Amino acid sequence: MIASPPVWGQGLVQIYTGDGKGKTTAALGLALRAAGWGYRTFIGQFMKGVDYGELRSVQLLAPYVTIEQFGRPSFVHEPAPEDRALAHKGLQRIGEVMASGAYQIVIMDEICVALHFRLVTVAEVLDLMAGRPAQVELVLTGRRAPQELVERADLVTEMVAVKHPYERGIPARRGVEF
Repeated sequence: MIASPPVWGQGLVQIYTGDGKGKTTAALGLALRAAGWGYRTFIGQFMKGVDYGELRSVQLLAPYVTIEQFGRPSFVHEPAPEDRALAHKGLQRIGEVMASGAYQIVIMDEICVALHFRLVTVAEVLDLMAGRPAQVELVLTGRRAPQELVERADLVTEMVAVKHPYERGIPARRGVEF
């Protein structure tokens, strides 16, 4: 059993962006590492509503990692009012979770893609970032992170696509890509 977690320090804002693979995976790795020390992570997945492998693995990390999805069970090609409503529900939930004090890390998975599709606004996300309690580590993932978010973040990592099996016709594989 994990002992009581050590005192958590200053939280920062991290962004994992870029066209390369591994943004969500990096965020999940952070949650895994934190769970090993007894810290709690909340993951809000924007634009995701299907059975990804991380949903199953997070169950094994309970109660240290919690995950909720704010998306339809299909890929968004043309945003619908329902997509916007789900994304706004996600923003509201993230705000509640950060204010609760129950989690040391809060991950907004694919929020940058939700911004790209205009499901939420940069101003709304900046407001959420500004309201982040000092002890909460906030992580944003997704391609095309807006410059305004990059400037506000403390750590930004860009995943660069160098080579991917998809280019050779190999489809996404369960347990590796999803």
